[in-house]
Formats: sequence, C-alpha cells, structure tokens
Amino acid sequence: MNTPPKIKNSHRWFPYFRDCIGVIDDTHVTSKVPRSMSTTFRGRKHYTSQNVLAAVDFDMRFTCVLAGWDGSAHDASILADSLSRPDGLQIPEGKFYLRDDGYVCRHGILPPFRKTRYRLNEVPAKHRSLNARELFNLKHSSLRVTIERAFAALKNRFKVLDQKPFHMFDTQVKLVLAAFFTIGS
Repeated sequence: MNTPPKIKNSHRWFPYFRDCIGVIDDTHVTSKVPRSMSTTFRGRKHYTSQNVLAAVDFDMRFTCVLAGWDGSAHDASILADSLSRPDGLQIPEGKFYLRDDGYVCRHGILPPFRKTRYRLNEVPAKHRSLNARELFNLKHSSLRVTIERAFAALKNRFKVLDQKPFHMFDTQVKLVLAAFFTIGS
C-alpha cells in the first residue's frame, strides 16, 4: 500500500505521516428504538442515537463502517469490536490510522499527544510556542479533519440521518450502511 497522494505531495505531512492510510472516528445518527431500550441509546447527545464507527481514506471515501451500536456505547468498545471482526477494520502491518484524543495509543491507531494543545489555530499567534508535541498535534489535527468533512458531506447528502426515523432499528442500521457506502462511489 503506497503513501496517499495527499500526504506524499505535501511537505506539511510527508514524511511524518507517510504510513498513515486514513482516519477513524465515530458519529451519532438519530435512531428510534423501543422505550425499553431508550436509556442505553441515549448518549451524550441527549437523544436516542446509534453510535457509528467509520474509517475514511484521504479521498474522503469510507473504507469501513460499523453501525448499530447504542448511543451510550464508549468509542473504545466499538473500535475493539471492529478490530476483532473478520470484516471489521483491518490495519495492514506498518500502517496506521489517525484517531482523536479520546483514545489511548494502540497498534495501528495514532492519537494526538494528550494534555497538549490540539487546535493551535484557536490560540492567538502571539501566544503560540510551538514545541514538538504541539506541532505534531497541529499537523495531526489538520489531517484528521478529513473525517469531519466526510461526515458533514454524508449528513448533508442524506438528511434522513439526522431525522427521527420511522423504520424498525434493523432497517435503520441498513440505511446508515447504505448511505455511508454510497458516498464516494
């Protein structure tokens, strides 16, 4: 697997991220579930949702999607499940995915440095002191935004993902998967 052109053709990211093949993150999709299940599907978003794990390459194509987890499920549990499935997230030897700071570093997953400023563009230039960790986090963040753009494009194209569904939950999960894999094709 070669270095993605977005990284290879940029002095900003190459050679530091030459073995990075994409970004993973979770997003919440509005869900309708039976009242008896609503507590577990109500996460930090205060509405019932399914937590969907996705991997995206630097062409904003979704390469792996795991849908159907309850909205209160911790992202680390969903990631562990995906990594354990034969059809889940596969990380080739020597390659890695970027991840947000809510995760610990593990084989094939690279989060930013913890307890280090992450979005330096939010700090006025005169107050910036770019040490190595802050510089790394800035570059990490500027690449990781790829998945945020992909999620925004997906939800903009498929408005049904943010509306209260009227289908049974199994069908809702299938609709989410269909929407994710329609983007980029």
